[in-house]
Amino acid sequence: MEFLFFKRLRRDNFFLLHLCQYILSQVALLLLLALSNAIEASGEESDGGLCDYKVALDPRPHSVSITEFGAVGDGKTLNTIAFQNAIFYLKSFADKGGAQLYVPPGRWLTGSFNLTSHLTLFLEKGAVVLGSQDPTHWDVVEPLPSYGRGIELPGRRYRSLINGYMLDDVVITGDNGTIDGQGSMWWNWFNNKTLNYSRPHLVEFVSSKSVVVSNLTFLNAPAYNIHPVYCSDVHIQNISISAPPESPFTVGVAPDSSDNVCIEDCTISTGYDSITLKSGWDEYGISYGMPTTNLHIRQVHLQSSAGSTIAFGSEMSGGISQVLIEGAHLYHSSSGVEFRTTRGRGGYITDISISGLEMEDVHLAFSATGQCETHPDDNFDPFALPAVNKIFIQNVTGKNISIAGEFTGIRESPFTSICLSNITLSITSELPASWSCSNVSGHSTSVSPEPCPELQVGVPCLNSSWSGRIFSQSSSIGRAEAL
Repeated sequence: MEFLFFKRLRRDNFFLLHLCQYILSQVALLLLLALSNAIEASGEESDGGLCDYKVALDPRPHSVSITEFGAVGDGKTLNTIAFQNAIFYLKSFADKGGAQLYVPPGRWLTGSFNLTSHLTLFLEKGAVVLGSQDPTHWDVVEPLPSYGRGIELPGRRYRSLINGYMLDDVVITGDNGTIDGQGSMWWNWFNNKTLNYSRPHLVEFVSSKSVVVSNLTFLNAPAYNIHPVYCSDVHIQNISISAPPESPFTVGVAPDSSDNVCIEDCTISTGYDSITLKSGWDEYGISYGMPTTNLHIRQVHLQSSAGSTIAFGSEMSGGISQVLIEGAHLYHSSSGVEFRTTRGRGGYITDISISGLEMEDVHLAFSATGQCETHPDDNFDPFALPAVNKIFIQNVTGKNISIAGEFTGIRESPFTSICLSNITLSITSELPASWSCSNVSGHSTSVSPEPCPELQVGVPCLNSSWSGRIFSQSSSIGRAEAL
């Protein structure tokens, strides 16, 4: 079939045939390259992405209410044991079609608890799950193996509020119910350097598959809101995430060493990154060797106060590849799209396609840096150099932008094949140059203001009719069928 595909393609366009062969040889995967019905500058939705394989949330045959296990929704009574007992009971229905835990309207205070496979946690409209402000109600667990320690402190870390470990077919959804981490105490401890362990997240899935998070509001996370790590087939849809601008390093969604992830129709406003892609830290991430790959992000509204609306890294030692981002609105933010790494990370960021962005009131539109000098310990290998290449950014408009782009690669491992096309940014600052570049190379077409010379010397970009979709068709089809 591959031979027939290329034979037909040769008749249509000899150049595109050689380009496809080059990409296949680099990534060693059977890739789907959609060469028609491309994204227009308006950011129109494309077809064929991971998010197009919709997840059918069939009703579970069994359902119980959290109140049946003694929970009290007064915002004061601690309901951790009620959640734990309810989920333990529902575990018995895993081989009978699964079950639903229903949370009615009320304010349900709890410490951390674990979910089970074939479970739906449903939050009714007016239901608010509140994270306890007593740190003893949050379990302490070992660090993730791809990090070797907590992100903020050496050693162990606090367990997230809602957790899933080695689960299959688990859903957190509702009628716009709310999960509120009440994170202000955690932010104060972080700022005052009085944390005992690294901060918890609101929702974390570890080594799980077929995960859905949808139709919910997330507020005031201690750190990350949603953290799928070592996961496959994750669909995050129609959620709202909010944390105050002053909340330190609060993050919206952080896919981490995970594959086949769809994030769509979400509104995220955080103190740091809105969406950040990760895959492990230095020697620990290199050793664990699990990349983040096959991601589709579309139709999202993102605001970041101190970080970036869309970030890659800097913990990316397992690699990040095959990412499609389209139709995003980035506004009132410090940075738009940022690629982060440093010496000692190893890994790669490659095969990234970004299209149809609308930016408004963003200080720095695009950034790539190889100088994120944070390490888990002194055992990292300074000669483990990351590779950053094949970054395609097209069809972007920006209003009230201060700086168009800052690209600072690594001298021993320059960032290459940065391809910019059909980008128009309205610059408000009076800086002498809107772009700055070093140790990078690439090509640009129809970009205003004109980028630095380093981004005008590489192999010419594909024309603007190419959507740049890079992902595995077979994986995403399998995901849709499995759910």
